[in-house]
Amino acid sequence: MEKGFKFIRTGLMVAILSLISTPAFARSVSLKDAGVALWIFIIIGAIIVLLQLIPAAILFFTFIGTTTGLIMKKKVPEKMAAQEKVSLPGYEPATVEK
Repeated sequence: MEKGFKFIRTGLMVAILSLISTPAFARSVSLKDAGVALWIFIIIGAIIVLLQLIPAAILFFTFIGTTTGLIMKKKVPEKMAAQEKVSLPGYEPATVEK
């Protein structure tokens, strides 16, 4: 019963919409008579879209910097690598009782 009622209601809605949507109601969109609220909405929307470019640029240049850093990475000689290793104080092995 419920399925039949939903089917009839959907069919009735489609029929009413097809009768209402005639070519007489079709017209071009003109912004000539647009109010101030529409222009404010368009300007704020454009500002929000442009503000998204800031994090996009940050991510883009970070990606470029990371990839070029990996590609252009110079190999460090073993003597230099051994000198760069520094042992920090306070890192001694701890005894653990079982």
